[in-house]
Amino acid sequence: MDSWKIIILAILICSTVFAVETRLPFSTVFKGQNQFDRLVVAAKRENWKSLPIGERTAAVGQALTGTRYKHFTLEIDNRIEAPSVNFQGMDCWTFFEISLAFARMLNEPEENWTPERLLHYIEMDRYRGGTCTGEYLSRLHYLEDWLYDNDQRGLVSDITRDLGGKSVPHSAREMSIGWRHYRYLAANKSLRGPLARMEARVSSRPLYQIPKNRVASIESKLRSGDIIGIISRDRGGLYSTAHVGLALRSGDGTLHFLHASAPNNYGRVVVDSRLSGYLNRYSRDSGILVARPLR
Repeated sequence: MDSWKIIILAILICSTVFAVETRLPFSTVFKGQNQFDRLVVAAKRENWKSLPIGERTAAVGQALTGTRYKHFTLEIDNRIEAPSVNFQGMDCWTFFEISLAFARMLNEPEENWTPERLLHYIEMDRYRGGTCTGEYLSRLHYLEDWLYDNDQRGLVSDITRDLGGKSVPHSAREMSIGWRHYRYLAANKSLRGPLARMEARVSSRPLYQIPKNRVASIESKLRSGDIIGIISRDRGGLYSTAHVGLALRSGDGTLHFLHASAPNNYGRVVVDSRLSGYLNRYSRDSGILVARPLR
């Protein structure tokens, strides 16, 4: 065989191998076509597109009530990181981000309301700078890091301080401590050093919270679709984000907490009690941060 043909063949083989090794099957990254189709029908019937982005996000979130809770829905492979959506089971993070991504997708013409386009908005939201590189640490793993990055890019506004938030001692280290629970980390020891450095960067930034004894007084300033991060305090007196959901104002004006509730509680997506009442149930919950979607 001529040398140039050998070179071209080698390039084609390498390209094929690269494509296989850096992309996951669609059936892995997207689950729940029926649920997606149901949401599209509801969006058209109820004209969600006409709503402001926050109310639109809350409408999607309400339509997802009853969806079962599923742990570690972002851990879908041992090596390759990819934007993903699972309508069949959600944890607290994937619930709020699917609601927000679907709401953003509705800004587009109806012919673009597709799973592929939804995955685009997931990528824009979930990854540092809006781009998934295929590397695990391109994902924004901590809610406070997500808020910092998305606020910097003008996708949301961190309104915590405007609502009276105060700085608290900050430590983001859950993943380093519990690395065995994370599929990628368990399979790749080399990720743990860079992960710890990422956590150190996140921990070095100020963390602001509205103390839970002040939440009732600012509920009137919250809007449906505001992203509510729950902050907890560990035994060492350090604070970090522990849970997340959406604000939802009911017809009587009550500000509810809409979230994917873990199996030891409801085990599904629920419209929970008044936000301030929810916080008072749990002694470790110390307060909230608030992100308001802008677009």
